[in-house]
Amino acid sequence: MVDTTISTITCSGFSFSQNPSNTSHLSCLQKLCKPKWSCISFSLTDLYFPSPRLLFGNGRHLKTSYSPKVSSQSLSTIPVPSKNYEFLDGSSEVELRLQLGGQNIQSTRDIFVDANGTSLTIKVQHSGSLITLMETNHLFDKIKPAETIWYIDDDELVINLKKQDPELKWPDIMESWESLTLGSMQLLKGASIYIVGDSTEINQKVAQELAVGLGYTPLSTKELLETFAKQSIDSWLLAEGSDSVAEAESAILQSLSSHVRAVVATLGGQQGAARRAGKWRHLYAGFTVWLSQTEATDEDSAKEEARSHIKDGILAYSNADVVVKLQGWDTDHTKSMAEGCLSALKQLILSDKKLPGKKSLYIRLGCRGDWPNIKPPGWDPSAGDDVSPSGF
Repeated sequence: MVDTTISTITCSGFSFSQNPSNTSHLSCLQKLCKPKWSCISFSLTDLYFPSPRLLFGNGRHLKTSYSPKVSSQSLSTIPVPSKNYEFLDGSSEVELRLQLGGQNIQSTRDIFVDANGTSLTIKVQHSGSLITLMETNHLFDKIKPAETIWYIDDDELVINLKKQDPELKWPDIMESWESLTLGSMQLLKGASIYIVGDSTEINQKVAQELAVGLGYTPLSTKELLETFAKQSIDSWLLAEGSDSVAEAESAILQSLSSHVRAVVATLGGQQGAARRAGKWRHLYAGFTVWLSQTEATDEDSAKEEARSHIKDGILAYSNADVVVKLQGWDTDHTKSMAEGCLSALKQLILSDKKLPGKKSLYIRLGCRGDWPNIKPPGWDPSAGDDVSPSGF
């Protein structure tokens, strides 16, 4: 049984209150007249199914949070200007300073602070009504609620939150595209990311967004193959068939497997190497994200679909570390999908911080296909040798 995590990200076309901040979880004001689009992301590595209830994570509890969440450019968690708070990461704790100017606070009894796990709610009593200054279910990481301290310093509310993980640096108080791109650098440690799924176009757009955000090199196996063959993938398919294209992409992936700090978009469909279980040897060199289109309309059915894919093992994509379920597709939401990818990858790596180092070891030993149970040096995959299940 291997610890893993599941994170749920739902992205839709919503209009929120003004003054956007870094990221949010407030209720939406109204739906826009756009096609419905949503994504739900999970980390899937080595899920264990002892019963109908899925167990995972350090505490092996199912995470069921499910809330509207889109890119930081289109929503707000606090109905006050985002510049009205300051944030400081102080190693074992983080400090939030929130401006109270104009709130006419008479005493500390006019302030309500509720911190719990990964959520934070701040409200103030003003003219007989409670005003929400900040509300989020997505703090950048877990805190120790019982050790929360807050006080008023002149016209600022100061809140000190104790981290569950003192080693993790928080770029901001909340999880957002900006904080995830900054925070992922310390977690990935240079490991590359491979985007797989049935749509080459979606794979490319999400990979490009991730590469720009992370400062990684964007690579596309489609573009590399077409440059090498001096013909389009479509004409190649007509001339030689999908097996030929998949074999060529597999060779490209082999050459890319030693690269670091790259986001690689792979071919979608039957011609893609990732669609074939026997072609994953070099994909394991990085963190793989499966962009999976679904008809599921809610979190539970999406999770059940993901469980079914993993348990059956019919689709080679189920080898991926992370799956992002999306209903429909709109290029305007590429960043939201990329954010979902980083959020799930963050939770996966935090559940086992040795994973990036393990990926590096896998590469150094020659990408022999023995992921995740890496065999000792000298192991020959063609000889069928075996070692204990724990690997190297």
